[in-house]
Amino acid sequence: MTQPPRRQLKLGAILAGVGTDHASWRDPDLAGDASIDINWYIENARLAEAAKFDLVFIVDSPFITPDTAPHFLNRLEPLTLLSALAVTTSRIGLVGTLTTSYWEPYNVARQFGSLDHISGGRAGWNVVTTGLEGASRNYGREEHYEHGERYERAGEFVEVVQGLWDSYEDDAFPRDKAAGVFLDKTKQHALDHKGKFYSVAGPLALSRSPQGQPVIFQAGVSGAGRDLGAHIAEGVFAGVDTFEEGQEYYADLKARAVELGRNPDHISVLPGLAPIIADTDEEARALAEAQAGKREIDKLLVELGRAFNYHDFRQYPLDGPFPDVSNLSLNSYKGRAERIVRIAAAEKLTLRETAERFAGWKFDFVGSPQTIADEIERWFEGRACDGFILRVTRPGDFALFREKVVPLLQAKGLFRTEYEHDTLRGHLGLPVPEHRWRKAPALAAAE
Repeated sequence: MTQPPRRQLKLGAILAGVGTDHASWRDPDLAGDASIDINWYIENARLAEAAKFDLVFIVDSPFITPDTAPHFLNRLEPLTLLSALAVTTSRIGLVGTLTTSYWEPYNVARQFGSLDHISGGRAGWNVVTTGLEGASRNYGREEHYEHGERYERAGEFVEVVQGLWDSYEDDAFPRDKAAGVFLDKTKQHALDHKGKFYSVAGPLALSRSPQGQPVIFQAGVSGAGRDLGAHIAEGVFAGVDTFEEGQEYYADLKARAVELGRNPDHISVLPGLAPIIADTDEEARALAEAQAGKREIDKLLVELGRAFNYHDFRQYPLDGPFPDVSNLSLNSYKGRAERIVRIAAAEKLTLRETAERFAGWKFDFVGSPQTIADEIERWFEGRACDGFILRVTRPGDFALFREKVVPLLQAKGLFRTEYEHDTLRGHLGLPVPEHRWRKAPALAAAE
């Protein structure tokens, strides 16, 4: 009897320039302008590709304050940046964030469709609804969309974009010079979408790429976020901090997908990863303690406040109970904010303890390369994830992971030693989506 192929670990790299915390930018080996230096991104994308990573990922958000983390303060726009990476790499996937709350479906379909062509089928779109309420004032609105409405809009937005990506059947362009026929007009399809939030005629002036459509990514912790992920996502950036939380999120999201008739294996759950690696576990723990000791509490409070639309927690007593923020709308990163409030109350955490626990990425990935590889294996085999997204900022940390941890994962048979595919869908084990205009007649005939 033929054994099914073993699951393969997925690895992505968040190229975070000078850092999404308030300390990484001071690393002496990191250029102070890394977040706006295209050569920094090209170099690190190529390093990730040489290590056979599945994808690189560019985060984005359309609102900042003077206290925002260094990378967020001054960074390149994702689609422009990824287009440069598309022509300086050849195999690695290219994923970027773009909000559904403050863009238009036609523009997004055209931009990501173009990136997919430029890269030969390696594009992915991280669908976000924008958590920061202040973004509204950058787009002519006095108030941010309400949380539930943002997710409802996002669902329709993605539906429209995917419809536009199918404007042409795969053989729509015979390009017959002798007969003078460039387009088979019967294979161009207007969308004519009229929904609750969007009215889009189409067609999009762009054919499908070698992978059919860009891969859809999403990140959502709240119930609405999980529902949207179960409906649309092919990769999910999971906001979990512990193995047990990972298992719960993994099982819940995939169960929701099954209820919708989807194959759960067609969604990769990918938590963030920021390991601290040294030659021995003892050295790594000492390094972790030293780094923790250098973290300024004021900066941690700013990082904590981001989930609450940059609420200023510096106004409260540090060693008093976590403050009552029930007066806040929690209309920003709702799922994460509600989780912080819930755990702080249940465990009776002080404000200081809450900031130290939730400001930044918290994982128990501290140790030697072998310890890190073993812990990654535990999460993967324990169905707490399908892989990880590694934060790339400090050059030395990225080198240790590529050169010390990846070979151990390969030796375990968990991670590839060579690329087997040319597209991001191929890397992630995803099928090419069937063209809706080919699928519709087949369904009609079957019925």
